Amino acid sequence: MFILEAVPNISEGRRANIIDRVVRAATTAGARVLHVDSNADANRTVITLAGEPQTVVQGAFLLIKTAAGLIDMRTHRGAHPRLGATDVCPLVPVSGLTLTQAAAYANELARRVADELHIPVYLYEENARTNERKNLAFIRRGEYENLPQKLRELPPDYGAQAFNEQVARAGATVIGARKFLIAFNMSLNTQDVQTAREIAAQLRERGGGLKSVKAIGWYMPAYRCAQVSCNLTDFEKTGLAEVFETCKKLAAAREVEITAGELIGLIPQAALLQTGKFYAPDEKSSTALINAAVENLLLNNLRPFDARERVLEMLLYV
Repeated sequence: MFILEAVPNISEGRRANIIDRVVRAATTAGARVLHVDSNADANRTVITLAGEPQTVVQGAFLLIKTAAGLIDMRTHRGAHPRLGATDVCPLVPVSGLTLTQAAAYANELARRVADELHIPVYLYEENARTNERKNLAFIRRGEYENLPQKLRELPPDYGAQAFNEQVARAGATVIGARKFLIAFNMSLNTQDVQTAREIAAQLRERGGGLKSVKAIGWYMPAYRCAQVSCNLTDFEKTGLAEVFETCKKLAAAREVEITAGELIGLIPQAALLQTGKFYAPDEKSSTALINAAVENLLLNNLRPFDARERVLEMLLYV
């Protein structure tokens, strides 16, 4: 069975009617929407699609098209960095596909978005044409507000290089194939965002921290606290437990504590099992290991965490 996953991130996390229309657009192609995760403070929604590769590519295309028609980047504000109405759309091989094959589908999607929707597209991760462009943060530097200059100085791989009326509205999109990425936020018992930023700077690989970890610090008004927001780009190299425990030590050195963990979107079962084995090495049961991971990562502290609704395999193979 060939299964491809797409995880488009749209720059809308507040207007339910807009989010619903964007999500429904993806399903018209027959792709399964496994999960929708919106955050009003970030003003962002992470949508997970999966299914037969061509169905997922078509679903992602229709989603990007709909988002471009409904979201005006000229008025967008939110805590999360972003470049366009659909900020990024990674494709992930799940079953029967190699990363190289997923990259071919990503290239097909990128060409269509540029040719048919006239949206500038930057290729990243496995599709990147230079080492610098593998890194999403490099492409997104300066965010949407810097897009007119970026289009001149860092031309997109496909699509318009002029900041015209249509590009001003939809922004640019970043597309590429990658491995599973885990988005994990840790809430701190402080509202001081500078503390979160300092911890993030020490956590991320680019600052000499943990391998395959990207991190930023921000303030979440809805939670009334600062968070350290991490992306684990290869959980087999650095897992959730190592990120959590390292953050815990860095926070303690600043006399603050982690009060909650928060996963954004879906997570592969292997990542939770890996975490469970760290905290409960004598456990053999998958259920017990997942429970140990949830308990020690404080995943129930912000809202109830139900593995049946958050683990990719539990949703995909039903």
